[in-house]
Amino acid sequence: MSGRALSFGRMAEAYERFRPGYPAELFDMVTAYAGHPVRTALEIGAGTGKATRLLAQRGVMVTATDPDGAMLAELRKHVPTNVGTVQVAFEDLRPGERYGLVYAAAALHWTNPEGRWSRVAALLEPGGVFASCGGPFRLADPAVEEAVRAARAPFLESDGIPSPDGTPPDHELQWPGTELQRSEWFTGVQQSVIERRVTMSARDYVGHLSTISAYLVLPTAEREQVFSQIMRVLPDRVEMSADITVHLARRRHED
Repeated sequence: MSGRALSFGRMAEAYERFRPGYPAELFDMVTAYAGHPVRTALEIGAGTGKATRLLAQRGVMVTATDPDGAMLAELRKHVPTNVGTVQVAFEDLRPGERYGLVYAAAALHWTNPEGRWSRVAALLEPGGVFASCGGPFRLADPAVEEAVRAARAPFLESDGIPSPDGTPPDHELQWPGTELQRSEWFTGVQQSVIERRVTMSARDYVGHLSTISAYLVLPTAEREQVFSQIMRVLPDRVEMSADITVHLARRRHED
């Protein structure tokens, strides 16, 4: 895994504090697609459990996996007892138990593309559901966004993550739907968007930036400088466009 992928653990508490959770609509969307109650699930790259708790609080038996022990330690503070945790990278998960749902929330892009979908399929019951959700967390005001971009520019050209398969941002079907559609293991690929706006203080916005890998891998002095420069150009409160793109697919019944 890349250094960016493994950079989050030292900011586990900030990740929990500043990253928004997921709405109940996401759970409803997954279960409607499944067509029956989801009993068991495995999460890839669970982090501090923002998505895990959404399912666990509704009675799903969740196995939360993450390569970072600090993230899982923070997760265990916030989830009910029907959540099990395994410190392991996705690539090191061994086939064994199969689940009705395998999902990833803003984490799938960190996984190795080689053999990705055969590994996911091996974790799913035939007919089981795969779900992925995530999306950019952007300043809603173009003028504020441009001011932040200019403040960041001496340190970072961009703090985003490009599409893993090169799909343009204006393409109708976004990644990972593009890969799922090509995969021999999955069928019934669907893409939906949950629209969401979030308002926060300037300080909390910078707190959110402190959990983003592009900043975490900067040298400490540079990271402090870029946050200071960004704070100077922000209004007291900022509105964020935080739409969640959801991809759903069903594992084919053939093994």
